[in-house]
Amino acid sequence: MRVLIVNTSEKTGGAAVAANRLMEALNNNGVKAKMLVRDKETDNITVVGLPKSCMLKWHFLWERWCIFLHLHFSRTHLFEIDIANAGSDITSLPEFQEADVIHLSWINQGMLSLKNIRKILDSGKPVVWTMHDMWSATGICHYANGCTTYKATCNSCRLLPGSGSENDLSRKIWNRKNRLYTNSNIHFVACSRWLEEKAKQSGLFVGQRVTSIPNPIDTRVFCKKDKKESRHRAGLPIDKRLILFVSQRVTDERKGMAYFVDSINKLVAAYPAMKSNTGVAILGGHSEDVAEQLSLPVYPLGYVNDTRKIVDIYNSADTFVLPSLEDNLPNTIMESMACGVPCVGFKVGGIPEMIDSHINGYVANFKDSDDLARGIRWVLDEADYDSLSKAAVSKVSVQYSQHSVAMKYIEVYNQALAFKNYRI
Repeated sequence: MRVLIVNTSEKTGGAAVAANRLMEALNNNGVKAKMLVRDKETDNITVVGLPKSCMLKWHFLWERWCIFLHLHFSRTHLFEIDIANAGSDITSLPEFQEADVIHLSWINQGMLSLKNIRKILDSGKPVVWTMHDMWSATGICHYANGCTTYKATCNSCRLLPGSGSENDLSRKIWNRKNRLYTNSNIHFVACSRWLEEKAKQSGLFVGQRVTSIPNPIDTRVFCKKDKKESRHRAGLPIDKRLILFVSQRVTDERKGMAYFVDSINKLVAAYPAMKSNTGVAILGGHSEDVAEQLSLPVYPLGYVNDTRKIVDIYNSADTFVLPSLEDNLPNTIMESMACGVPCVGFKVGGIPEMIDSHINGYVANFKDSDDLARGIRWVLDEADYDSLSKAAVSKVSVQYSQHSVAMKYIEVYNQALAFKNYRI
């Protein structure tokens, strides 16, 4: 079986990381998998970039301009919206022609347009589409953020300034998606049970096939290592307990930095001794921008793309905290757990599926910085830390291993191929 995974980027972003890991997992379990990307960043021969053309950048810029226009020239929600009105036709590429299954991953920001996806479907090849967020189940947004309009028909979108129209941009894109999905051979896969449930509630997904399969991780790479040696390699202090926060862009409001800061400062106010024995490591872009907001010593690490260093940073931590306000199945939590680091996060999205509260970490009440602080203290000072660490490693090895995830996807591919043959 030959599978072509289509993703906008080769390495940048959580979906790109997940797509790479899936490709590797499939190739290690008897499937010939390749990736097709717009932004190729390495010399990996199993990853193919789109043919170089000035149109690649134009597709991205044209979509952003159209969105910018609908936002009345405001940048506020510019990258929270995708309308898939521009992209590349991939159906003539040899990698597409030789594939038995086309596996769409995160294909936004000018990679594929809805017309391009229609052409893929018209080719007759079965399509599996992994949902890394809610975009395929809504009109234009990646996360509904409490909005329930998508359950019927998107309109009067909260992201569009002054939109009270039932025929606004969100409704128009919704209608295009609805026409695209009708009578199409698409097998949707959500990365979490939470996202599967959200997708099944969408008016776009009536009659669609949706299942949930988690992202895989290579536990040979992300694994528990000696903490002192890891800290030495990562340039982090050996004489302090370390609380870790990780995000591609740490100032992203959705990742909950404001709640992280509030919980840390409340902990220090209640337990002043933490100032001398505890520090905070922050991994991600703009990490230095938040350092002064915290009452503990902060070690801003910036953006790192060296996997070995990232593994050392995880292994340097005593606990990992991700208070996301909306999230699917964060790779960062999976990576931390694989390294034996107990995690603390809010009860939202797919996070409670990953963290088993009081077993391998702590799940705090949503948007409750007091409970988040309570969870951090519980992990650091009250729990049986070795038991938490062992349980975290065990959870990842059982549910997120390459073999486990690859077998689930192979089953979906076989179903998609069987459905194609049935229709013929």
